[in-house]
This record gives sequence, structure tokens and C-alpha cells, in this order.
Amino acid sequence: MHYFVKTPWWLKKIYPHRLWDVDTKEKIIYLSFDDGPHPIATPFVLDELKKYNAKATFFCIGKNVVDHPAIYRRILEEGHSTGNHTYTHPNGWATQTGLYLKDITEASKHIDSALFRPPYGRIKAAQSKGLRQAMNNRSSKIVMWDVLSGDFDETLSVQDCYKNVTGKTTGGSIVVFHDSEKAFRVLKEVLPEVLQFFAGKGYVFKSL
Repeated sequence: MHYFVKTPWWLKKIYPHRLWDVDTKEKIIYLSFDDGPHPIATPFVLDELKKYNAKATFFCIGKNVVDHPAIYRRILEEGHSTGNHTYTHPNGWATQTGLYLKDITEASKHIDSALFRPPYGRIKAAQSKGLRQAMNNRSSKIVMWDVLSGDFDETLSVQDCYKNVTGKTTGGSIVVFHDSEKAFRVLKEVLPEVLQFFAGKGYVFKSL
């Protein structure tokens, strides 16, 4: 499995209208969590964030919001922000544009947000152009990432995932974790350590 842990500068230049990181000189990190809400992983994440008064952004799958409405409400009630991560998690490169945009529209019925993150980071140009109409939001924004933790990678050890995040994250980084069943094996070990590490260095955690 090949992927960039740290998004290279040239990729950010190719897609300058997508949000990859936040331009700041302050010690702020923007944690994000994809694929929830999940009945075990998401409450765990919320509990850990609360210990550090940390805020994050949850890019939710519409179907999971429908299945777990109380957990979704808890995300919002505890001051975090949410984003649209489609309704069924399709791969944009492998999905016809009309069907992909319809999936986003369905998710937007349950997720009130201007933020959108494409599953796998894969979205065609035509899909990007139709995003605002699909979300019925003229200020919609595609949010990518600066650091990919790799918590979804079943070949990656807990220690290597920890090193990915602590070694590559800087002020303004948008970091991706997953509050999903697949990632929970790693997430439950890494997230508490990451929060402790950066809090100890004076960083704060904010939502987008």
C-alpha cells in the first residue's frame, strides 16, 4: 500500500483550491477523523479529546449518521465540527460523476456543513465542479490533509503510526485519523499518545 504520509508541496500546488493545511505561525493542530460515526471508535475519540479540551473535525459518512444519530449529535454538542464524507463512501475516480454527486447530496441531508472530504482523497475535476450544487452550499470547500496517520493500514504498527504523526505534524497541519472499526486497533493506542505528546509541547487542537 503506497501513500504519502506528508503531502508533498508539489501536490498542494497542483490543487491550490483545496485546503491542505492552515497558514498559521501558532502552535495549532487540526485533527480530523474520517468514516464515522462508529458506536465504539467515535465515543472513544470524543472521550480522549475531552481530556485535553481538544476540538476536531469529523468527516462523517451519511449512512453512519443515519445509523448512529445520537453519536453524531454528541460530536456537535461537544463543540466539534463535521464535514460531508459522502453517503456510502464511493471512490470518486471509479464512480460516474452524476452518481457521485447524488451520493454527496444524500449525505448533505443529514450533515449540515460546507466542508467536504472525498473518500480516499479521490475526486474528478467534474465532480469538484458540481460540489457546490450537490451540497447546496456556495461556500463548500474540499478539505484534504497535510499528514496521513496511516491508522487504516493493517500492515502498519502502532509505533510507526505514532511516528508518522509526531514526526511530520507541524503548526497548521491538518491530520487524518479514522474513527472506524478497521482503524480502531491502532487508533486506540496512538491517539492518546499523540494528544499527550503535542499538548506537552504547548500545542492546542482546533476544529476547521
